[in-house]
Amino acid sequence: MKDFQKLLLANKSWAAHQADDDPTFFTKMAEGQNPEFLWIGCADSRAPADRITGTEPGQIFVHRNVANLVLHTDFNMLSVLQYAVEVLEVKHIMVVGHYGCGGVKASMGNSDLGLINKWIRNIKDVYEKHHDELEAIADEDLRTDRLCELNVLAQVDSLLKTTIIQKAWKNGNKPYVHGCILELKTGKIKQLIHVEPKDLSSIANIYKYDV
Repeated sequence: MKDFQKLLLANKSWAAHQADDDPTFFTKMAEGQNPEFLWIGCADSRAPADRITGTEPGQIFVHRNVANLVLHTDFNMLSVLQYAVEVLEVKHIMVVGHYGCGGVKASMGNSDLGLINKWIRNIKDVYEKHHDELEAIADEDLRTDRLCELNVLAQVDSLLKTTIIQKAWKNGNKPYVHGCILELKTGKIKQLIHVEPKDLSSIANIYKYDV
């Protein structure tokens, strides 16, 4: 309970500091949001989108889940994506994984972890797709990190297969799509892939819709 009270006190201190620094800060924040970025990241507590990017409230729209997955059956993620693209009209979508991801590492094993098995099964599919490349990496940490990268690329691919993205691009709207990886040891983000609006060349025709 003391830890929780400490958190509330920290919040009060932050709010007071913000109000002293800019008396209009909370008034402007309450008026609405106009973020340029949608961040789809991992739920890992070491990867807070705003702290990592130095953005202020209202500048980055965030969705986080275990291992930053973009699943066509995840209506939570799809609702966030649709709102970000069609209502907020974000200019950039970032899928951001991180090296040493616990979800990715768990997917590489055979332990029965309960409900999470269903979720990380999707990463196992990524592993199987790149089986030969990954099995050729002897060092387990390096193999995990490579799977973290491949997982990001797979989620970007999944984004491009949504009608939400394809419809926005057909209407001449952004967003640009970026696949990125965070190195926890340095705090730096590396871009793995950048996809321009209307560039669906990386996905098979079967995934392209007449939107």
